[in-house]
Parts: sequence; structure tokens; C-alpha cells
Amino acid sequence: MRVILHADLNNFYASVETKLNPELAGKNVGVCGNVENRHGIILAKSEGAKKLGVKTGMTINDAKHLCPDIVLVEAKHSHYTAYSKLVKDIYRDYTDRIESFGIDECWLDVTESVKLFGSGEKIADTIRERVKNEIGLTVSVGVSFNKVFAKLGSDLKKPDGTTVISVDNYKQKVWQLPVEDLLFVGKSTAQKLKKINVKTIGDLARIDVLYLEKHFGKWGVTLSDYANGKDDAPVLKDAESTEIKSVGNSITSYRDLTTIEDVKIMFTALSETVSSRVISYGLGSATTLSIYVRDSFLNSSTRQGRLHEPSVLPEDFKNFAIELFNRNYDLSVGIRTIGLSVSGFDDSARQISLDGDFYEKKLKLNGAISDIKGKYGNQSVVKGIVLKDKKLVRDDGEGTSLDRFDL
Repeated sequence: MRVILHADLNNFYASVETKLNPELAGKNVGVCGNVENRHGIILAKSEGAKKLGVKTGMTINDAKHLCPDIVLVEAKHSHYTAYSKLVKDIYRDYTDRIESFGIDECWLDVTESVKLFGSGEKIADTIRERVKNEIGLTVSVGVSFNKVFAKLGSDLKKPDGTTVISVDNYKQKVWQLPVEDLLFVGKSTAQKLKKINVKTIGDLARIDVLYLEKHFGKWGVTLSDYANGKDDAPVLKDAESTEIKSVGNSITSYRDLTTIEDVKIMFTALSETVSSRVISYGLGSATTLSIYVRDSFLNSSTRQGRLHEPSVLPEDFKNFAIELFNRNYDLSVGIRTIGLSVSGFDDSARQISLDGDFYEKKLKLNGAISDIKGKYGNQSVVKGIVLKDKKLVRDDGEGTSLDRFDL
């Protein structure tokens, strides 16, 4: 039986800011982006601010309304990266199987380590104490026999707690929880599940899997497996995580996207950036593309599919992204953030067209464009559609890189 931990640093950004500035201790802290543009939202909050209702993604004005004495601190991502590395150094004392899930969360496979350090629960408690004493942060840890339940466990006792979800107790501990507590069940999926009377994780586990497949396709089968503890996804070795698994980017707009034209502008810009990175990294052709959408109510979801042909070309990425979007989303609710990433790289894959040289010619052209952008900036060469609203994709460093070396 595997022993998997999921370690989640508590209120990470705010905790690091308090560590760096002890005067913030005991105060209600909100870490935010640039106040002058759309990124003036709460990225993280202290435990005190959280108790007063401040939430991640909330506007600064709304946060001040709920918590008038909130102390706002602009995010310093280089500091968060440095502290994340310090914490991972502690994790490495117990296993080389470490898989990041964002800057503040990791899965650890300690199956072999229990022979040296004791049970999974003991290792989790030891890690918590070391992070607290050596680095000055707190971490909540879930202990289970798979990644999904370990992640769920780390959410149950915050801050600074250990939760064990075992083969013997998972039905009692997990099945009573709301279905949206399960990993990868966003608000949109939860709403659809509730329409077929699936309100808890237990409901999801017990419902006929063929009925789920009818409503959700293969994803419904996967969700049923997760609810029943059937997750055999491995935790990658730390050394394996140096290989680039996917390349992507996302942009938060200064305004809500409300038309398909807005969406096309965003995907055009994102496709250009992602294509340039894939080419510069020399990864070969991508076979899989996924899109990320976060609406104005902060509901997030991801959709993925295989490209019609392996490719590195931006127009192929853009066209398939729009196809995925049209298939899965509507614009009845405005969209705040949109992202695109590609994966499944294959050095030997080559797109075949009726004109055998056409793909190679486009590849050379995009390589030349990438060189120009590398020298003169991303805005030196842009598609005409982007000029319809240049502020949507402004080159101010606010885009978020999704290049994955560790997933």
C-alpha cells in the first residue's frame, strides 16, 4: 500500500510577508497585485483576514469593506520562490519523489521512507515541526494511499494540521464531504453533478458509473474512480521533474471578456507566446492542448484535447483552443483569466500537409518571428487581431508562465 503525503503551506504569500516583516505579525494582511490595474485583487490573506471573510480573488475595495484595518502588501514572487525552495529542501530529506502542485503545495511519496522514519503520519508531523522551527512557516499535511485523498486531507485541518485518510476510514471521512471538495471538481462541474442529485463525494462514489459516463463522458468515470479511492497516478521523482512536461501561459484581462472576438484575441496572443517557447526549447511537436478559463465569479475549469495533428505552430494552437472553448463554454458570464498550454511533445512527430513544404516554411517563419521577439520584445511583431484591443494582451509582465518542469 502506498503512503502519499500532500503538503500545503498555510496562507503562503501572507506568511512569507509576515516572516520578512515581523511588524505584520498579528495584523490582518492581504497580499495583492498592482492596485492601479485589474491585478489589484487579493492574491493571499492572513488567517485573521480570512476569518473576516476576505477571499483570494476578491477586489481590494471589497476586502477593505470586510476588513477595514487590512494591511495591503504588494506581492514579491521572487521571495515566495526562495521560501518554496527552502521548504522543498526539507521534503527531500524524506523522499526524492516530490511533485509540485503550485508554488506552495507538493505531493510526496514516502512509501519506502516509512522503514526509516516511521509511519506516514509521523513523517507528516515531523515535517510540520521542522518547517515551523527551521523556516518559520506552517504547513498542513494530508496522509493517504493516493494523491487525490492526500490532497483532500491537507485541506481538512488548517492551519498546521495532519489528517490521515486510510483505506479503513475514507468512507467515513470523505464520503460525507461536499462533492466540490474533491480534487478537479470545480464549481461548474459541481453544479452539473447536483442537477443529477450528486451532492456529496459519497453520492458520486455510489452512483452508477455508466450514468456518469453518459452525462460527463470519460471524465465522469475518472471522477467516480477518485471518489472510490481508485487513483494510481504516481508521484514523480524530483530528478524527473527537471524535464519540461508542458509549456503554457495565461493572462488576466483588465476587463471581462464578453465576446468570442475577445476570446480570439487572447488565444491569438497566448498561442504566439507558447509557440515561441516550444520552438526555443527545442521540444518537438506538441500533441495535446489544454485551455484554462476563470470567470468573473472566480469559477475555474480546464479542458484538454489532442491536436488534430502534432504541431508547434501558433495558428494550430489558436484554432484548436477556440474549438475547445466553443465546445465547452459560453459567454453568459464574463471571463477574467484565460490560459493555454501544450504538452505531449514528440521529437519525431511532423505535421503532413498537401503541400509537403508548407509546414516547414511556416515553421521557419515562426522561428524567425521568435528570434525578433526575443531581441525586441513580444510586442515587436503581433497579429492584426490583437490590435483591436491592445490592452487585453499588454506586455507588462503580468502574464503568468505555466511552463511545467515538475508536473
